Amino acid sequence: MPEANPGGAAELAGALGLSALAAKVLVNRGLGNPDAARRFLRPSFEDLNDPLTLRDMPAAVERLARAIRDRERILIYGDYDVDGTTSVVLLTKAIELAGGQASYHVPHRLKDGYGMRSEVVEAASEQGVKLIVSVDTGIRAAEVVRRAGELGIDVIVTDHHLPEEELPAALAVLNPNRPDCAYPEKNLCGAGVAFKLIQALLPAMGWPADKVRRVAESFLKIAAIATVADVVPLTGENRVIVAHGLRGLGLVRNPGLRALLDVAGFTNGNVPSARQVAFQIAPRMNAAGRMDTAKAVVELFLTNDMDRARDLARQLHDQNTERQQVEAEIREVCEQIAVAEEDCALVYYAEDWHRGVLGIVASRLVERLHRPVFVLSRNPEDGLAQGSGRSISAFHLLAALESMPDLFVRFGGHEHAAGVTLETARVPEFRERFNAYAAAKLAPEDLLRSIEVDAVAELRDISERAIEEVFAMAPFGHGNPTPTFAALNVEVAGQPVVWKEKHLRLMVRQAGRTLALKAWNFAERAAELPAAARIDIAFQLEEDAYSAARGYPGWAAMLRDFRAAG
Repeated sequence: MPEANPGGAAELAGALGLSALAAKVLVNRGLGNPDAARRFLRPSFEDLNDPLTLRDMPAAVERLARAIRDRERILIYGDYDVDGTTSVVLLTKAIELAGGQASYHVPHRLKDGYGMRSEVVEAASEQGVKLIVSVDTGIRAAEVVRRAGELGIDVIVTDHHLPEEELPAALAVLNPNRPDCAYPEKNLCGAGVAFKLIQALLPAMGWPADKVRRVAESFLKIAAIATVADVVPLTGENRVIVAHGLRGLGLVRNPGLRALLDVAGFTNGNVPSARQVAFQIAPRMNAAGRMDTAKAVVELFLTNDMDRARDLARQLHDQNTERQQVEAEIREVCEQIAVAEEDCALVYYAEDWHRGVLGIVASRLVERLHRPVFVLSRNPEDGLAQGSGRSISAFHLLAALESMPDLFVRFGGHEHAAGVTLETARVPEFRERFNAYAAAKLAPEDLLRSIEVDAVAELRDISERAIEEVFAMAPFGHGNPTPTFAALNVEVAGQPVVWKEKHLRLMVRQAGRTLALKAWNFAERAAELPAAARIDIAFQLEEDAYSAARGYPGWAAMLRDFRAAG
């Protein structure tokens, strides 16, 4: 529950003419200053930071502009996830618009693994490449960058991942997270960094400011999708990128983006929210790299042939359907394995699971079990166990792996996501040591789910105006979640209605005001909600296009949890 600050909320509400409901959320999220709150509620293109303040940007722009003017061979070296493929698209398209031409390389998730490889650089050298620009990768590829230098190839690294102590010896390293970079926004994704390079490059090619602005705004559409998909905080500069980029999805000319939106159900100018990008658009793009090769995503966005774009979008859609089926099968097997109360961390393994979906299965299991989880499978090419792990907020996954490095052939990652490779015979030992480490680090309360409430509300606070102001805080996502409200000591007004055997519709009442709630997957708790019961509820307000299309209010209240009042 949030700390009460009625004075600060009232002051902000008065300064900006806001409802109490919206003001409470803003104050609780550290936006009690009226100017900061105003900028947050009205993200402006002018709020984007100067790209030239990124360390090494002038050198990167000079070298890339020279390569374009001299018609040198340029290679864009990307990654296989949404952030990596969209970064490739953005930079390839920008170089083309500036008068140059670039080829690209996207690694195969299962055959190549993550990161840059020397053999790709050596092949590029044989083809006469003189400049490589890495996107969403490269910050830890010191050996590969060194090899490029030996072959006479300049390298510009653009990345956002945390660097090692020593940076690669590239001509330029664009990364807001390098220790000597004063760039104010540290949370850009890879496509965000690529976008900043484009923002600096186009004026250097002699483009007038109005043309740079127009093209930059068009590129924000794809950068927004990457920013949401990469689960970076939707605050600061990322908020500007996503707010403007999503708004631009109402008018799309790129054949591939148009086809992707159509196949995801966003036709007739319907604009997806950040949540819809995360759950309906990004998975279709990620499915290509999970099930086959991510090159299809790059081709989708670079083709000018509408028929080819539709074919590729349908291919991604079908691959995502296959991914969902494979993921569900693996998850079902895992969920049938009993979890003991003393199990603080879990490792699942089978020889024949599809390695492209192990990370997403781990994420689903963490959501369900609220414990750190690894899901592993055997790589038929080398016989080793490989897989991915995901974690809860209280547990540092990489620190756990670093405590047992003798177990692994390879491992890496960060606080809440990691990957490992080890001998299959050592999986049981990994399971035992991982659980023991977690048991020593985690308290019982760390394994309990919790809901963070942004504001305590009276039902009378929920007006159409207040709801509009809450929606103005979108785009919602990591770092700026959908606000959660608590209403205390409300009365259950009549029996809840079970809907489709799993869900509930529930009415609650407080001081003469009623609120209808939708409760997904709460049917098994219906007995806890007898008529006239007094409960505390945690709920969110969401836009409801289905309701609005039928002439009803365009919003719905969604129950997140409840408990007995008091």
